[in-house]
Amino acid sequence: MANTIIVTIISFLLVLVHSSFQPETRPQNLFDGKTFRGWQGDTVDTWRIENGALAGGSLKETVRHNNFLSTTRSYNNFDLQLQFKLAGTGFVNAGVQFRSQRLTNPPYEMSGYQADLGEGYWASLYDESRRNVTLARPDSLIIKKALRPNRWNDYRICCKGNRIQIWLNGTPTVDYTEPDEKIVQLGLIALQIHGGGKAEAFYKNIRITVLPDK
Repeated sequence: MANTIIVTIISFLLVLVHSSFQPETRPQNLFDGKTFRGWQGDTVDTWRIENGALAGGSLKETVRHNNFLSTTRSYNNFDLQLQFKLAGTGFVNAGVQFRSQRLTNPPYEMSGYQADLGEGYWASLYDESRRNVTLARPDSLIIKKALRPNRWNDYRICCKGNRIQIWLNGTPTVDYTEPDEKIVQLGLIALQIHGGGKAEAFYKNIRITVLPDK
């Protein structure tokens, strides 16, 4: 009897240990629709919560510089899905940072990959404050068919190893493989409002599925 109890306890402990190392394969909400819990950034002057969405920027005043609202947790391999809406005048641009780090000079910038948003950049892959170049860009005809201007759009970003994929309203726009092994593939996810225009970016229904490393 004693041996049976010991075996049962050991088996139970092994299950606990095994489960603790399993990836979080179920979708998780990154934004609860009500609070900034799990997020960090300028929630006084730039970012607010409006009608269940994270909103950045202003239509009344020119956004002085780039600003990012980022997760407090870093991610490596994941499938991220959300909805966005972008409006404004002048230079209207935004994006979703991922595998990124905050800079100290200037402190409002971030460095890393960005799934870009805005005229001429829709659903492209940009390397923000690092190589400062568009790494992959979809054909303009694809964007013309897929984009819903001034309305809510579905965005999906999938990272697995050195492969990055982006979809706009279910249409694939980027399938990029990073050739530089020195580029860090772990970092924060962040929402951007770009400086230079009277613009607002809205993000909601932000969900992530953490993928296994192998």
